Amino acid sequence: MGERVAVIGAGVIGLSVALELAERGGREIAVLHDLDPLDSTSAVAGAVWFPYAAERSAVVDAMLASTLERFTGIAAEHPEAGIDLRTGVIVERSPQPDRSWTALVPATEVDAAELPSTLHGTGATGMRTTVPLATMSLYLPWLRRRCEALGVRFERRAVDDVDALAPDFDAVIVAAGARGGTLLGDDASVVPIRGQVVRIEDPGVTEFIVDDENPAGLAYVLPRRDCLVLGGTHEPGATSLEPDPAIEAGILERCAALVPAVAGQRILSRAVGLRPGRERLRVEEVPDRALRTIAAYGHGGSGMTLSWGTAERVATLLAQR
Repeated sequence: MGERVAVIGAGVIGLSVALELAERGGREIAVLHDLDPLDSTSAVAGAVWFPYAAERSAVVDAMLASTLERFTGIAAEHPEAGIDLRTGVIVERSPQPDRSWTALVPATEVDAAELPSTLHGTGATGMRTTVPLATMSLYLPWLRRRCEALGVRFERRAVDDVDALAPDFDAVIVAAGARGGTLLGDDASVVPIRGQVVRIEDPGVTEFIVDDENPAGLAYVLPRRDCLVLGGTHEPGATSLEPDPAIEAGILERCAALVPAVAGQRILSRAVGLRPGRERLRVEEVPDRALRTIAAYGHGGSGMTLSWGTAERVATLLAQR
């Protein structure tokens, strides 16, 4: 019998970690989750590969590159997974925008005249790029199916005490998002960052646009296979999971200013998620626990963007002894 590993959380981090460990073999993997994947924060995420609201460091840049490579492979080899390479524009409003991410993907500066007319005269610039974008209603179930095909067990179970998982398991991976610090009891630095989105019928939009420095609030239009995702909000410390109609009206207004075609389209659904905000990503072994414990949370708004890099890092840590 191999090492028995529990993964707490069935969002994109937990599922990616479980699949990575299962593919490497030699362990019994169980995913313990109080929410199904499609009810997790990951299902609400914009899910475009882009480093948003997360630590920037050499370690994280390596995770970005690794995740990009894996998603590119999935898009080519597994079209049913819901990963598409989409072209779009990242709007820049600061005088010296951070373009470090362009070292990893092809990107060209957009002429100001090519930006939405509402941005003309604001000093905004932009970079056109092609990056992975996930239809999460397809991708999360695909990850779960891949896990189950390799023998990963899923158990609907709320975990409040990590140490209590011993002796049933030899190791535990805490991929519980915004609950990660509270669950471990040694980290009060995690701040939930509320994000609200609206999903509408797609009138034929094929390119994404992200305006995350909009002074009126975060704005993005992301074409998925089943809808357009309009967002969003960045509300540190807010915890309400109920969609706010006033906030929704602002999202619709900001997104219509970027892409006029979205105005008046039928709303398919609404959702709110709590991003796990933390000054630094926490992917490390946690000492002095009842069983081997590895933290894997604090991704901010970059859970999908760092998912495979995180999974590989966790697998490396677990193999070190």
